[in-house]
Amino acid sequence: MGRYRRALMAGALLAVLTACGGYGPPRNLDDACALVEERPRYLKAMERTQERWSVPVPVQMATIYQESKFVGDARTPMRYAIGVIPMGRQSSAYGYAQALDGTWDDYRKDTGRWRAKRDRFDDAVDFMGWYMTRTEAKLGIPTSDARNQYLAYHEGHTGYARGSYNRKSWLVRVSDQVAARADLYAAQLISCGRM
Repeated sequence: MGRYRRALMAGALLAVLTACGGYGPPRNLDDACALVEERPRYLKAMERTQERWSVPVPVQMATIYQESKFVGDARTPMRYAIGVIPMGRQSSAYGYAQALDGTWDDYRKDTGRWRAKRDRFDDAVDFMGWYMTRTEAKLGIPTSDARNQYLAYHEGHTGYARGSYNRKSWLVRVSDQVAARADLYAAQLISCGRM
């Protein structure tokens, strides 16, 4: 009976961890309704961010999709010398929002959220709201403008102001994709009554 009970408890623990989401992404990233049905706490977190920072849920969703595909412990790829010697990661970007170490520290200092973690969804979307609100204040880009918000998110405020993205045709393409995905997510969320 003891072995059966332990197996049952282990199975229950696994079910709880799976339900909480862990680091793995939701199954269907192309359907906003299916995504929030599978992870209702994600929608609640994004709605709180929308209320606090005025960043629309679809803009948050599209940006997270592009940055991490909803993987909580996402990191940038490793760099290699001569193709085989590991030289560290391309940047310190980590988590759902791919926040850099220094920017994350600025966020925690500015908001007083010292316990915030980049691999916690609630914290990641709050960070995104904070950053995009600062983008609007500094650069005049509305928080609803997914394309330009993404360019400023990727390049940083100074890089965006200098127009560094104009030399990166691939990034301009990606920002158009982020905008299209935000529009798609918005239409989907309206269709299933989540917006």
